[in-house]
Amino acid sequence: MLSDKVKLTAKEILEKDFKSGIKGYNKDEVDQFLDLIIKDYEVFHQEIETLQQENLRLKKQLEENHRKGTTPPASSVGTGNTNYDILKRLSNLEKHVFGSKLFD
Repeated sequence: MLSDKVKLTAKEILEKDFKSGIKGYNKDEVDQFLDLIIKDYEVFHQEIETLQQENLRLKKQLEENHRKGTTPPASSVGTGNTNYDILKRLSNLEKHVFGSKLFD
């Protein structure tokens, strides 16, 4: 899946050899920069693998919950309504404490 979209691997970057010209780049500076890129690629690849595994695990868990007929945890149900209620209560409290001065 990911390999279809990514053009370079860390190994390809490591093994890349640049031709030098008359006023070419500093080889050591290019190598240091490529080393940083390689490290980033490795970190990105590991993070993507971890997220893909977690995604699969959560999909399986969701599928299993649907088969069993269970619902999601209560903490995730109605969160939007709860936030709205809290904001409404806070607004009413501000009106009560500060009166109309706050809204003038």
